[in-house]
Amino acid sequence: MATHPDPIVARAHAAFAKSNSGPSHNTYLWQDESWTLAEARHAAPQSPLAGMTVSVKDCFDLAGTPTTLGTHFYQQENGIAAADSWLVERLRASGAVIIGKTHLHPLAYGITGENAEFGDCIQPGNPGALTGGSSSGAVASVLEGSAHAAIGTDTGGSVRVPAALSGLVGYRASFGRGDWRGGHHLAESFDTFGWLFRDLADAPLLGSLFGPTDATNLKLPTIFAVVPDGFLHDCDPLIVANLRRCQAELEALGLTAKTISVDWWSDSREIFAPIQASEACRHHEGHFDQFEASIRQRLEYGLSLSAAEVTHCRQRHAEFRRRMDDLLATYELLLLPAAPVTRLEAGADHSETRPRLLRYTTPLSLSGMPTLSLPYLENGRPAGGMQLAAAREDDARLLAVAAALGQKRSS
Repeated sequence: MATHPDPIVARAHAAFAKSNSGPSHNTYLWQDESWTLAEARHAAPQSPLAGMTVSVKDCFDLAGTPTTLGTHFYQQENGIAAADSWLVERLRASGAVIIGKTHLHPLAYGITGENAEFGDCIQPGNPGALTGGSSSGAVASVLEGSAHAAIGTDTGGSVRVPAALSGLVGYRASFGRGDWRGGHHLAESFDTFGWLFRDLADAPLLGSLFGPTDATNLKLPTIFAVVPDGFLHDCDPLIVANLRRCQAELEALGLTAKTISVDWWSDSREIFAPIQASEACRHHEGHFDQFEASIRQRLEYGLSLSAAEVTHCRQRHAEFRRRMDDLLATYELLLLPAAPVTRLEAGADHSETRPRLLRYTTPLSLSGMPTLSLPYLENGRPAGGMQLAAAREDDARLLAVAAALGQKRSS
């Protein structure tokens, strides 16, 4: 094996050697070791993410590579990107070393990590468990050790759910943070940037890629809202137990918990799904027959909606977001599970999985609020994740809470 005196190059070489080492061997849809090592040699050692190995979800352009969106069709249709996306520009300027572009649920329009064309994505170290999606390869890259942190996107839960299922930290930035130039949208009313990673202490640094996260002059929250027992009726018992653990951890930081009523969230998915579908179908119109049946049906549904129906949903969306803003103005943080289950079995029938998971994620997708998925483990295996959300553009305080929790856990 070649030796590399430059520690950044050595780190990149070691990370690359772990690529695609998980059970499904499909973490990356594009890689080039010589390109990555050249990037490592030119990474500025004093830059914010100096030498950090990072994977990028394959819905962002990287000059000289295809952007597949998790499909063979777009692998051919998009050709080779002529320029970097804003996101890739930011990563390279920050000193990160990009290991490759990762697997995703096709079009980023799914939450399980299943992909009929590139293969389902299975968790390294957790045999038979799907990663969740759509940021599936992002999860796999961190779990297999080929990336210290992974770029994902989150529209309806595509960072939060995979993080929860895999025992990782997930951060969904406030809606509107960052620039989508060179990024391929699913539904622009909800699409957000995000990270998957292991160490809560990394949260403020990673979050700074998308916008300000300096919490120097900010006071930590003093109160948080938690969903009532009735909302948890379909949760695995372990999820409920870990919600109480998370509540206790926040209280140990000096925060006060208040249980709130969220009955008015019951229509969140019927607001979210039509807007998502109506926007997604425009991006892929004329190509529906290129995609698997479940996704094609969602796109056809979006195309069938009248302008009046979509307008009505947008009006309901605005009112829902206003009520969420009022809620977070009072309680500062909001706590609930990221998913009601701890595991999605590979090869099982997941036709009813998506609506069950979206019940937990769409209220925060509609709100556009920054959200963390806080991981829990049981006997070394993923045991669910808890969503902790803050008001829009309160990312800095949210990430400061993450760092404080990380410090508490390690002490």
